Amino acid sequence: MALKKNWSRRDILKHAGMLSAAGAANTIAPDNLQALVAAPAKSASTHPRVLKAGQILTAAQAPHTDGDFYDNLFTRIGIRPLINCRGTITAISGSTSLPEVKQAMYNASLYHVRMDEMMETVGAELGKLCGAEWGIATTGTAAATCIATVACIAGTDVEKSQALPYIKKKDQVVIPKTSRNPYDIGVRMCGVEMVEFSSPEELREKINDRTAMMYILADPRWNATAMSTKNLAAICKERGVPVFVDAAATEPNTPNPHIEAGADLVAYSGGKCMRGPQSAGLLIGKKDLCQAAYFQGAPHHNYGRAMKCSKEETMGLLAAVRAWHTRDHEAEQKMWLGWMQSIADRMKGLPSVEATVLPPPPAEAIDRSPGVRITWDAKVTGITGTELAKLLDEGTPRIVLGGIGARPHHMDSSVTIFGYIMTPAEVKIVADAIYHALKNPPHYEDPVVPAATPASVEGNWAVTVHYLRGIGEQHLVIKQVGNNLTGEHHGEIYNTTLTGSIHANEIAFISVLPVTGYPLTCRFKGTVHGNQIAGTLNMGEYGEATWEAVRA
Repeated sequence: MALKKNWSRRDILKHAGMLSAAGAANTIAPDNLQALVAAPAKSASTHPRVLKAGQILTAAQAPHTDGDFYDNLFTRIGIRPLINCRGTITAISGSTSLPEVKQAMYNASLYHVRMDEMMETVGAELGKLCGAEWGIATTGTAAATCIATVACIAGTDVEKSQALPYIKKKDQVVIPKTSRNPYDIGVRMCGVEMVEFSSPEELREKINDRTAMMYILADPRWNATAMSTKNLAAICKERGVPVFVDAAATEPNTPNPHIEAGADLVAYSGGKCMRGPQSAGLLIGKKDLCQAAYFQGAPHHNYGRAMKCSKEETMGLLAAVRAWHTRDHEAEQKMWLGWMQSIADRMKGLPSVEATVLPPPPAEAIDRSPGVRITWDAKVTGITGTELAKLLDEGTPRIVLGGIGARPHHMDSSVTIFGYIMTPAEVKIVADAIYHALKNPPHYEDPVVPAATPASVEGNWAVTVHYLRGIGEQHLVIKQVGNNLTGEHHGEIYNTTLTGSIHANEIAFISVLPVTGYPLTCRFKGTVHGNQIAGTLNMGEYGEATWEAVRA
């Protein structure tokens, strides 16, 4: 669905960074959005930049905004930019960096510095700003996790550093079972054993001479329980074990709640709520541990050499942290809530449609973006949530949001929009696009379900999965009652159960392999031909593969 070309990317970019302390104090009423984005954008190229005495950067050389949603550096190479209604998700390029971050990164690119001298000075300021002894810039939170782990294993002992990952005395990291997540790969990639525990008593039992540190995921749900960071950190302190808190998506407030609770190291994403460089991270905490973490990474030839943090990313992150402590966060939240209310108001009058504004979670929560959830009966509107999400994703401008609802059995539908990565111009585009899609949707038919007698698939099946590169040999044990399927899915490493159905010779089933910290959902579809099946396997973010099976 194409929209009229009313909004230029220049207008959107101009206002994307309007949330400075002064700008955020003036909230924007929904009825002023059009006037706001209609204002002419002043090109950055009209402002010469002073490099040093007597030398001026010319207008032709200065960075400037180039194009709009319909013609820009991405579209010229066949990439369709998008309006992000889902939040700071890495797969859709995180947040939009603040103007002062862009400026700092550009200015940093004009000079050469000694990296160690830069980090010494920047580290002291990051620590001061964040209520810690010290801090460093990293290439994301996963990189911060890795070099923090190595710092706790080897410190700044050069021999121990160079022997990694094969030789190490401290080769275990304790972690609450509730903290297992896909991002603890930053610990696992160091070649250590993850030792899980479920109670303070079990933590005491599992700490030993091999324990390098404790990893815990920031989660306010545990703050008032025996598994709180404060309680677990006190146990670790008794045994001299450093505590690392992964607080990637949370706000880096001062005083720092995790350091106050006893953490020795805390990591944040630089490219989420701080709106710094997308590939940057922030590690703060004890000075000796932060310095050891920096020692373990570039420019030093140690384990974290590959995680090189440039001068541009470092100074961009510093600009983002400085801005965080001067931004008017209350005014920002008020403005974002106003945007979400304007989207909700746009839906008025649509049959069966209700829009609910979602206020931001409490200050200690993860991802404090306000939002709006729009619900409807697809039997009335004629379009489900997943169909609407796909329609907007394929439209121009491209809009990405989360949709729920599928025909014919799940017609209660919804989409959810989160606001704090959006701009005023994008708010109106999104509101109009959803309104028109719900009011005048394309025609959709219910999927055709074959009515013929289902093929027999009960039994043992040898499965071959053809990945983009590599082949996996798996095994299925299928039980069948009419159209309904249950059974077992034995992967190469992991095992689980499966559920699904078969109609005529069309088979579909789902299994969830229990990959530690990040269960892998496998959606199999295929066509049965006697004792053979062939089809596709969808693995979500890991893409698709083809598969074939032969009945034993």
